[in-house]
Amino acid sequence: MTNTFTQDAFDTFHIDGLDSRMEAIRERIQPIFRDIGQEVAPDLTVATQEEVHVHIAQHARRKVNPPNDTWMAFSPDKRGYKKHPHFQVGLFDDHLFIWLAYIYELPNKQQYASKLLQQTKLLTTLPDDFVVSYDHMKKDAVSVHETDLHVGLTRFHDVKKAEFLVGRHIPAEQVSQLTREELLEVIRNTYSHLVPLYKTIK
Repeated sequence: MTNTFTQDAFDTFHIDGLDSRMEAIRERIQPIFRDIGQEVAPDLTVATQEEVHVHIAQHARRKVNPPNDTWMAFSPDKRGYKKHPHFQVGLFDDHLFIWLAYIYELPNKQQYASKLLQQTKLLTTLPDDFVVSYDHMKKDAVSVHETDLHVGLTRFHDVKKAEFLVGRHIPAEQVSQLTREELLEVIRNTYSHLVPLYKTIK
């Protein structure tokens, strides 16, 4: 077992059947999530000035269809993360995603949307390789410098199921070449750019 994501980790999502794919997720991916959590959660606790807890997706509600992606989340709530802005690391079959996520379960989603609309300047100063997504279920993401943030964030405000995620996508072939330390550095660097936004929008 290597503590970085090899091509085998990404190929997990080509395995047929819920049970077989979940077994591979538990064997190939979740041990790396646990390692990342032990390393990164203390950093985020210091940076956010909140006690950050690690949550690894278990996909427990799935009965038939295997997941197309899997993830871990960092949240100040030890019971869960979906009702809070949170940080994510996860995989689809072709890329790693590292997000600050505001998803549709947020109970006061409109307040966060309004604050984000007032802070678009913080978003436009992010590095050139940062992307945004408006739906965590989809692979699609667009450069933060090429999307119309006003349109996207207004939809996030107005539409119940709309979401807002910002961070980095890294192709699987690039991730599989990283050492453990290089992977951790990419995650830490990404969050170093996102924590100021997270703290401002609270």
